[in-house]
Amino acid sequence: MTTTQAPAIRPDMTMGEILTIAPAAHRALFQRYHVGGCNACGYQPTDTLARVCKDHNLLDVAEVIRTILTAQEMESERQVDATTVRAWLAAGEPVRLIDVRMPEEAAAAPFPAAEPLDYEDSGKYMGLPKETRLVFACSNGERSLDVAAYFAGHGFASALALRGGIAAWTGAGGGA
Repeated sequence: MTTTQAPAIRPDMTMGEILTIAPAAHRALFQRYHVGGCNACGYQPTDTLARVCKDHNLLDVAEVIRTILTAQEMESERQVDATTVRAWLAAGEPVRLIDVRMPEEAAAAPFPAAEPLDYEDSGKYMGLPKETRLVFACSNGERSLDVAAYFAGHGFASALALRGGIAAWTGAGGGA
């Protein structure tokens, strides 16, 4: 796992610019302030952060920026690169690599290195010891980050997302 240096976010930046340097902003704004999740609370990529805060009565813009930066740092810590996961597997370290794509997606582009997520039996995973290292993978790393955050929220300290998803895996090692 690697952490990244916090990006500089200013109130005059557009949401498009912010989401480019801090993709976690979208989830963070919705989770903390209910901003950006639907038409009623949405914003445009061309809106500045200051405008979004004003439109949603968020008076402390500095606190909104801290929320975004904290979320970005936490998401960065929740990700692991393909090279690290490959090394864990090669060393025989205990790790479960789980493909979270829908069954039809997985069937269309198999990822043999991972077990498919069992959508029918959530108890299969929730019953695991909380220290189990779980690495979730999807096509590009976005959906797996959501799943890793969900498992972390349920007490799994080592719930991680494969940074860049299966695309990064195939690029890192020359194949699935």
